[in-house]
Amino acid sequence: MARRPWYRDLYAQVLAAIALGVLVGHFFPHAGLALRPVGEAFISLIKMMIGPVIFLVLVQGIASMGDMKKVGRVGVKTLLYFEVLSVMALLLGMAAAELGHPGRGLNIDPATLDAKAVAGYVGHVKDTGLVAQLLDSIPRTFLSAFVHDNFLQVVLLALLSGFAISKMGAAGAGVTDALGVAAKVCFGIIRMIVKLAPVGAFGAMAYTVARYDLASLANLAKLVATLYITSATFVGVILGGVCLLAGFSLPRLILYLKEELLIVLGTSTSEVVIPDMLRKLEGLGAPRPIVGLVFPMGYSFNADGANIYITLAVLFLAQATNVHLTMGQEVRVLVFAMIAATGGAGVPGGAFVKVAAVLTVFPEIPVQALALLLAVDKFMSECRALTNVIGNAVATIVISRWEGEMDMEKMREVMGGG
Repeated sequence: MARRPWYRDLYAQVLAAIALGVLVGHFFPHAGLALRPVGEAFISLIKMMIGPVIFLVLVQGIASMGDMKKVGRVGVKTLLYFEVLSVMALLLGMAAAELGHPGRGLNIDPATLDAKAVAGYVGHVKDTGLVAQLLDSIPRTFLSAFVHDNFLQVVLLALLSGFAISKMGAAGAGVTDALGVAAKVCFGIIRMIVKLAPVGAFGAMAYTVARYDLASLANLAKLVATLYITSATFVGVILGGVCLLAGFSLPRLILYLKEELLIVLGTSTSEVVIPDMLRKLEGLGAPRPIVGLVFPMGYSFNADGANIYITLAVLFLAQATNVHLTMGQEVRVLVFAMIAATGGAGVPGGAFVKVAAVLTVFPEIPVQALALLLAVDKFMSECRALTNVIGNAVATIVISRWEGEMDMEKMREVMGGG
């Protein structure tokens, strides 16, 4: 069977669209600015489907396990794993800022920054206290959980629904099958939307380059480079070590997922590949119930790329505005970042709002300094999304291994070796 031409592959189209977007934004800035709605429309279409997909997949994963003791055991292992990796990512982000000093020498006067540019993000900030976060995870109504961007509410409803369905016996099996059909419908919608990924990537890149121009982006290149180097270190050293302990190769896993990762790179969001990631993880030999439980939970509890970004960005803004943070204040940054890091999916803008939430606790750092990040947030969101999706793929396989249900022979066969 002849392989189809490379230019018909979606990831190749996305990469070509990014390059074309850079050219249009640079040489035809007015046209680039006019393309802003194109990128925003694509992101809105994806966000529209995140809540239903995470809910359906989680409920299916819980209900299909049957044994609630097993659900609890897997859930506890998953949350512990996520918490350890999240803290390591936050600490690595702080270490990168302290060693690389990406903001030193900028000497930004906050009075010269446009506070209106970040007003929309600051307006979405809520109380970052632990009690407030827990209360906010309870939706006002069942349907309201799917209206707002707090996916902890969706996870809570999925857990309760999955437990209830698992106790229904034969009737519950019928409900699980029906939810499986509904999930396939949602996956079908996402696949239709994903075909528009090249258009969305083109519009978003053209607007970003036209809005901020390449010269202003160069001023913040050190921050972008620091994030990419730190994220690569996290993936290669920390996740690579986890994979080694679990008995499989991270480079082979990344090669196996290369098409999905390239699509994530082009669209700056990890939600576009949820259906294909679930299918591919099952194809590696991970059991469907664990895949359906662990991978979706990662979108709320295991955003490693976003965690690195949060602490790195906060310390960068302090350095850029010549604000010196004491050791005690940096510990507070870490604590509040841990609280703020929970509860969002990987759509662009989520991590930016979390940085704003941390800044509200530290009046020493002017909140209008967030405007510095706007110019390069598009380029950093790509890195965050890539790190998030790799981290959740690794977590799914590791938890399957801990449960003794990962088919390692099948995995080696599919990935092409040991």
